[in-house]
Amino acid sequence: GPTRKMPLTASAMDFFQLFVPDNVLKNMVVQTNMYAKKYQERFGSDDAWIDVTLTEMKAFLGYMISTSIHHCESVLSIWSSGFYSNKSIALIMTQSRFEKILKYFHIVAFRSSQTTHSLYKIQPFLDSLQNGFDSAFRPSQAQVLHEPLIDEDPVFIATCTERELRKRKKRKFSLWVRQCSSTGFICQIYVHLKEGSGADGLDALKNKPQLHSMVAKSLCQNASGKNYIIFTGPSITSLNLFEEFEKQEIYCCGLLSTRKSDCTGLPPSMLNNSAAPQSRGQYRIRMKGNMSLICWYNKGHFRFLTNAYSPVQQGVIIKRKSGEIPCPLAVEAFAAHLSYICKYDDKYSKYFISHKPNKTWQQVFWFAISIAINNAYILYKMSEAYHVTRYSRAQFGERLVKELLGLEDTSPIH
Repeated sequence: GPTRKMPLTASAMDFFQLFVPDNVLKNMVVQTNMYAKKYQERFGSDDAWIDVTLTEMKAFLGYMISTSIHHCESVLSIWSSGFYSNKSIALIMTQSRFEKILKYFHIVAFRSSQTTHSLYKIQPFLDSLQNGFDSAFRPSQAQVLHEPLIDEDPVFIATCTERELRKRKKRKFSLWVRQCSSTGFICQIYVHLKEGSGADGLDALKNKPQLHSMVAKSLCQNASGKNYIIFTGPSITSLNLFEEFEKQEIYCCGLLSTRKSDCTGLPPSMLNNSAAPQSRGQYRIRMKGNMSLICWYNKGHFRFLTNAYSPVQQGVIIKRKSGEIPCPLAVEAFAAHLSYICKYDDKYSKYFISHKPNKTWQQVFWFAISIAINNAYILYKMSEAYHVTRYSRAQFGERLVKELLGLEDTSPIH
């Protein structure tokens, strides 16, 4: 849960600033102004530009965040006369001023001579965000490694033309998270860039174990010695990785797939489906030290690799139609934590910022801001302030937008 007690009067902005404090916003102001100056020295002066202020930067973020609530495809539709126009917030800043800030917006204006990392334009922000996550929240023992659902708005995809779809650039990165499965709080973000189309590119490594093993190690680098139980999908699950984690006192439970997983070192007899018909709930077990390989049958064979649960401990899967199906405890635990993540995706994935910039670092930035707001709302729901106002996720987003824009309306939204 939260590591600090927030006051009853804490606002949406107070929770958001646990992760994106004023000093981070001030740095954005400085770097944006530096980039604007450098740009104009190179390409000619821009008479319409004046240096951005902290108040304007907060308003700029507020406009962007508003697209996560109203799901408008272009942030500029706020100033239009169409369906997504919003006169109440459009008056805070003119469209032309917003577009100028958007043109020059930067988090790191200059590449240093020592920089080789492709994410150098956003890495300081990601590091600051990670510090905020670590200091504001203490996760539960059970956590999940996965790719959060950040796909396009299905309503837009259903209504846009083929030409518009072709114009939209494919994402050049994959975003992975380590998430507390008791609360949904995202404890760590890892961004893997598609560096190129060669042998080391993301597309080439997409179904290969080395990429997912690297992702898992990066996400768990701060988790050693804490006795966490990490749940993983088939692409990450492997005997070598789980044994390496066990040495760091990180325990695992993962779904295994003969097609997607690295099955090196596992007995072939457990990876082949038996020809004899089986009844639901039957399972076979093979053990090596603390590691168990479970093959469980329920309208198909499901395999689990774990060193976090004893394979002889019994659990149960409850189905609406078929009632209770017996299974090892590891299978029950995996199903419970996986269903929680599905619920998280259903509830929070629709609140990702809709703005789709062309630059990869900006795409990562807006995804990271969206995750920070979702985390802020989770902390708000666990605080005493929630019992005073009880905002929904959409209302919390609206409050945050109003506070960033400096609107004085503090009455609850119904």
